[in-house]
Amino acid sequence: MPRNQGFSEPEYSAEYSAEYSVSLPSDPDRAVGRTHEISVRNSGSCLCLPRFMRLTFVPESLENLYQTYFKRQRHETLLVLVVFAALFNCYVVIVCAVVFSKDMLAPLVVAGIGLVLEIILFVLCKKGLLPDRVTRKVVPYLLWLLITAQIFSYLGLNFAQAHAASDTVGWQAFFVFSFFITLPLSLSPIVIISVVSCVVHTLVLGVIVAQQQQQDQLKGIQLLREILANVFLYLCAIIVGIMSYYMADRKHRKAFLEARQSLEVKMNLEEQSQQQENLMLSILPKHVADEMLKDMKKDESQKDQQQFNTMYMYRHENVSILFADIVGFTQLSSACSAQELVKLLNELFARFDKLAAKYHQLRIKILGDCYYCICGLPDYREDHAVCSILMGLAMVEAISYVREKTKTGVDMRVGVHTGTVLGGVLGQKRWQYDVWSTDVTVANKMESGGIPGRVHISQSTMDCLKGEFDVEPGHGGSRCDYLDEKGIETYLIIASKPEVKKTATQNGLNGSALPNGATPSSKPSSPALIETKEPSGNTTSSMSEEAKEHDTQADNPSFPNPRQRLHLQDLADRVVDASEDEHELNQLLNEALLERESAQVVKKRNTFLLSMRFMDPEMETRYSVEKEKQSGAAFSCSCVVLLCTALVEILIDPRLMTNYVTFVVGEILLLVLTICSLAAIFPRGFPKKLVAFSTWIDRTRWARNTWAMLAVFILVMANIVDMLSCLQYYTGPSNRTAGIVEEQDGCMANPKYYNYVAVLSLIATIMLVQVSHMVKLTLMLLVTGAVAVINLYAWCPIFDEYDHRRFQEHEVPIITLEKMQVFSTPGLNGTNRLPLMPSKYSMTVMMFIMMLSFYYFSRHVEKLARTLFLWKIEVHGQKERVYEMRRWNEALVTNMLPEHVARHFLGSKKRDEELYSQSYDEIGVMFASLPNFADFYTEESINNGGIECLRFLNEIISDFDSLLDNPKFRIITKIKTIGSTYMAASGVTPDVNTNGFTGSNKEEKSEKERWQHLADLADFALAMKDTLTNINNQSFNNFMLRIGMNKGGVLAGVIGARKPHYDIWGNTVNVASRMESTGVMGNIQVVEETQAILREYGFRFVRRGPIFVKGKGELLTFFLKGRDKPAAFPNGSSVTLPHQVVDNS
Repeated sequence: MPRNQGFSEPEYSAEYSAEYSVSLPSDPDRAVGRTHEISVRNSGSCLCLPRFMRLTFVPESLENLYQTYFKRQRHETLLVLVVFAALFNCYVVIVCAVVFSKDMLAPLVVAGIGLVLEIILFVLCKKGLLPDRVTRKVVPYLLWLLITAQIFSYLGLNFAQAHAASDTVGWQAFFVFSFFITLPLSLSPIVIISVVSCVVHTLVLGVIVAQQQQQDQLKGIQLLREILANVFLYLCAIIVGIMSYYMADRKHRKAFLEARQSLEVKMNLEEQSQQQENLMLSILPKHVADEMLKDMKKDESQKDQQQFNTMYMYRHENVSILFADIVGFTQLSSACSAQELVKLLNELFARFDKLAAKYHQLRIKILGDCYYCICGLPDYREDHAVCSILMGLAMVEAISYVREKTKTGVDMRVGVHTGTVLGGVLGQKRWQYDVWSTDVTVANKMESGGIPGRVHISQSTMDCLKGEFDVEPGHGGSRCDYLDEKGIETYLIIASKPEVKKTATQNGLNGSALPNGATPSSKPSSPALIETKEPSGNTTSSMSEEAKEHDTQADNPSFPNPRQRLHLQDLADRVVDASEDEHELNQLLNEALLERESAQVVKKRNTFLLSMRFMDPEMETRYSVEKEKQSGAAFSCSCVVLLCTALVEILIDPRLMTNYVTFVVGEILLLVLTICSLAAIFPRGFPKKLVAFSTWIDRTRWARNTWAMLAVFILVMANIVDMLSCLQYYTGPSNRTAGIVEEQDGCMANPKYYNYVAVLSLIATIMLVQVSHMVKLTLMLLVTGAVAVINLYAWCPIFDEYDHRRFQEHEVPIITLEKMQVFSTPGLNGTNRLPLMPSKYSMTVMMFIMMLSFYYFSRHVEKLARTLFLWKIEVHGQKERVYEMRRWNEALVTNMLPEHVARHFLGSKKRDEELYSQSYDEIGVMFASLPNFADFYTEESINNGGIECLRFLNEIISDFDSLLDNPKFRIITKIKTIGSTYMAASGVTPDVNTNGFTGSNKEEKSEKERWQHLADLADFALAMKDTLTNINNQSFNNFMLRIGMNKGGVLAGVIGARKPHYDIWGNTVNVASRMESTGVMGNIQVVEETQAILREYGFRFVRRGPIFVKGKGELLTFFLKGRDKPAAFPNGSSVTLPHQVVDNS
């Protein structure tokens, strides 16, 4: 996303697609954009894995940060593994306690010690009592060693020296898979410790069983098949574990990438919003901007109910108004070029803005070479008059340096008056803060009736000074008729530099009172042309003024700052450096992730305790339709499980044909389910109808659940059919009384493996990521219940036969058998009691313990998924709020400055000398005033002190502004309003200098094409007259416009980078202003050159004759009366305006 481009749409999507690369927002303003990719790791110990499982972030620092984040996320899953180990010890305790004897004491003690250790470890990790480094690097390996030791202890102490190749294989496979889904380690270490565990377990078990069977060759072959079956069980657990690790890694990478991208987007938006806010508050006072934003947030229905256009106008009493004008500006203009003049004005007025901030002034407007400001607005100050006089003296001091540098006679004439003002903005476009009142007029006359180099004050200001300054009579009435007519007594300030310093100190305006404890600095921030000194002779500190400006921009409740949620200090100030410094941005991301993880988003008040569903139905619906992109991988796991199931059963009983049939049929059905799930992930490789069907399944909750149930049902049915098929080999209990043991083979000799296959079905069930934990619980109950019923009923004689044959084969002493009591009832089937719990019970208990373990894990996974979902919603909401505020600020900014000018100032922080200026050779300028509005304006109580009069003026200006929304007038730019005078220009947009013609080379256009915008400006002036006529008819008034127009070249630019003021300068502007001031009410006056061009467009004129124009001499002028025919647009269309006469002949 482009940074600092105030009017581009931000990219919110952080979608992690099926491809391997994701571009993050880059900066077109910098030499190289920043692109981060998820690439494929081509080195290390994971090269044996497929490419799609070797994802890594680039650069390496980002990958390291992700690994830290991923391991933090897996900290809670480590506790899940501790619970698994504790449940295993509970299983051992149950099995040993049921058949308790002296021989059972050792495994009971070991299991008890392990249970205590696991409880201690759980508490330490849960409460965070261990150092993070120990938790991340030591505890996982310690827990692995503890679990491995417990399995081998159970294997060595709990089978009465009658070992079989199937002992503890199910638990070993269970824990191997658990390592992948719980341990906070990288994939390589988990694979290594899992393989080591399986290899050691296989070797130990194989050696022990081989020693017991001695040299029996047939039993050796059977042992080999059993060992291979174990290997396939472990292999299946490892393969599915790797896939589960990959799925979790992918999900967390997506969440991590979304967090990073959202942080970058949010930082960009916040920076832009902050720039817009600063720019807006530099043009409008805060209380006005707040009110505007409040109105922008209203519904359209509320706005439609308003009878009048919104007016932001407020009455402020007891304020001091300062007007300052540059004397000798004409001489200065002739001494330098237009560009140099604008630069000089920019530097000078920027210095005035800094002085205004120091002396608590609110700059109102810059009118050419006139600067005026007010003290005591919007917040009242007791010393407003003193501050205004100090401001005036500082301005006089500042202009003296311009006089010395330019060797011209420029000076400053300052007038100050105290009274009441009405402050606000008028109109609906190009808002500029201004003040109106009779006292403003008096202050203006105080300036015009003043003396260069002196501060001229009125009696009302004098009354507020309370003797702070020495004064002398000003005799303003002798220089200004208005002051003489009103009988206003005036004075001139007499102030030596020591006295000014004393007064400033008493009012808290000395250098020591600068904000934030800043001290004056001798280093100026402006060019050497202007150095502003305080009246005391100390150079004004630009750094302190910057601190002042920063300090005065207090927290604004109307501009919510989302970064405060992250507690990231000065984020907007750090964003530029962070964008250049990868390490810094990663630190910010880590802080944001830590803050997010510690927020405990999923709370009981958000979700139901048992079902974990959101209490908000709408939120639950949004979560349910959230697309899970890894459902295809989950169904692939079911295919792997069925394949390994078939291999295990074939090795155990190769003669059972049912194994082959169930494998082929089940695999085909699972492949169909898998393909239907993959179609939505890889739509290009499948038919459209299949893709649509797959998408529908992903987005429909009941369809997803049905699809998952089908997969598990296929696995369960395959296992059940195979188990029931084994009954055909059972011929009844063998004759054990004679001590003769009949040789058994196949499923009769190894019934436990079919329960281990059911464990794989449980593993496949929890891999179904697209279903809820309640559905998984239902499916696991189906698997466990079906196997339990077969164990306890259908396979009861098979397990009994297996148990007795096993102990008789290993010649367990009969006295031992007699001493060991299992139940209070006689032995099963009339046999001696067994030294262990019968296998049919132990296998069933094992299945239920594993089911509980996996259900606990499924709840944890769903909690994590819902947490990630809420984080995603929260991030999206934050970005929406920031973006909404940005759009509001943007709307205000573009209503105060032309869009291309706003772009310039929103690009980066500008120093005072960084100007925006643009020369135009051919533009049109128009001034339109309401001369008789001054007679209409009164400040009587019936008019609410003049506010109602200004409300009517606001309606007039707003109607003029609404004309600019007409596509016909799109090339016209409103420059500003000055009192009741409306100023506009045509052709000052940066790229298009005509209406409908976009050629960049004006030589390629005809003269009529080049001046089309001037004709549009004339149409606009005539439309303004018609609009005012309609207003007069509706309000029974008799307002009349006096309009002046001119064409030619101008210089457009901005004065003041801190408080930008857009304006246009040049002889063309001066002549247009004189055309208005020397015109006649109800007429549009133009000079001869403008009349000659507009006549070609069908405009009608009446010759007025030569008139005298100050500074120009005699000029021949004309009155524009109307237009005979509509303007033809380049595309052939036309727009008829009310003043146009259409010739139908």
